[in-house]
Amino acid sequence: MKLYNYFRSSASFRVRIALHWKGLPFDYLPVHLARGEHLQPDFAGKVADPLLPLLETDEGGQLVQSMAIIEYLEEIHPTPPLLPADAWGRAQVRALAQAVACDIHPVNNLRVLRYLTQTLKVDDDTRTAWYRHWCRQGLEAFERQLERLVAAGAPDGAFCWGDAPTLADCCLVPQIFNARRFAVDLSGLGRTMGAFDACMVLDAFRTSQPSACPDAEA
Repeated sequence: MKLYNYFRSSASFRVRIALHWKGLPFDYLPVHLARGEHLQPDFAGKVADPLLPLLETDEGGQLVQSMAIIEYLEEIHPTPPLLPADAWGRAQVRALAQAVACDIHPVNNLRVLRYLTQTLKVDDDTRTAWYRHWCRQGLEAFERQLERLVAAGAPDGAFCWGDAPTLADCCLVPQIFNARRFAVDLSGLGRTMGAFDACMVLDAFRTSQPSACPDAEA
């Protein structure tokens, strides 16, 4: 498989975690978002919307959207799993994952931040305040959801759901990395940060982090 991605892209980071967790070999193909390489014909011509990540399968098929890619990997390589065995648990883990992927990340990704500064002409301090506000608000909601799930009888383990990482952790960890880059206040998020810390002792998460990527210094 081939993964077109960018070391700081949260969505790319999620997919790298899933690939490493499942022990699936892949070719790392860097596309530098900040330099606009995703808009160049050699990449943009591959997809309808030139976004990252893009996974090319061994059979030559192409998959976009990180959540769809991870679900595909889960279906074709179900062990070790990233979703619980029961339907209720799977729905709850997907809800946690989407709280990050659909609520927090979209309003804080690179193209949104660039639109704020380049088109709306907000200054850097205002852009940073935007990021911190929406990220903190989203993580507070994530923390409340974790607390409610445990109170309702969900597995109370070190991770977002029980004693092994799931799709929710794949989404959470990149978001925390970005939150730290922007100096977001992460205090009072005990369960959330506990899950992050539990993930970061695992090889699959450590080898997927931005600083471990071959294009990290690009």
